[in-house]
Amino acid sequence: MTLLSRLAAAALLTLGVAAAPADSPVNVQEPEGFHTGPQQGYTPPTLKGAVVLDIDGLDRVVATGKAVLIDVALADRRPAGMAPDKPWLPAHRSVPGAIWMPNAGAAPLDPAHENLFLARVAELTGGDKARPIVTFCHPDCWGSWNAGKRLVQAGYTAVHWFPTGIEGWQERHETAVLKEDPAWAARSTNAAQR
Repeated sequence: MTLLSRLAAAALLTLGVAAAPADSPVNVQEPEGFHTGPQQGYTPPTLKGAVVLDIDGLDRVVATGKAVLIDVALADRRPAGMAPDKPWLPAHRSVPGAIWMPNAGAAPLDPAHENLFLARVAELTGGDKARPIVTFCHPDCWGSWNAGKRLVQAGYTAVHWFPTGIEGWQERHETAVLKEDPAWAARSTNAAQR
């Protein structure tokens, strides 16, 4: 095989990868609104109005010391069949310094919880809609995509989405145990009082 024919074969192979089937993770299209299906699944490579970060990009944003990091990963569930009197102490490991608001990327998100999410982000940013915000979860997590989209729609102009999430972070860095954000944790109590 000549050099020219090998180059042509490589080019065709590259075109074949670029034209992968619609269910391929590289071809997932952004929905018009929020993703309302299961939170785990292939996500688009883009988020209109936001910057998509790889680990190098996240490192740069974190190094500024100005970014608000929002982890929307779901909380662990008590194992089915575990006796209620048995101790169960799950520990959520995440990016150090992040604010953990489990399931804040759900869609639909009822108006009270959406208002709470946006109010809490406004507190965390000091009302500065240009302050960098990073949303993340786990790889293939629509929750972090939805949270980023929600912030873009609310007028935040420096939204970043880190699609490889906690696992992407821990490939290079240590994680820390996070507790649920107290204001977000109070959502069930507040909703019941309304």
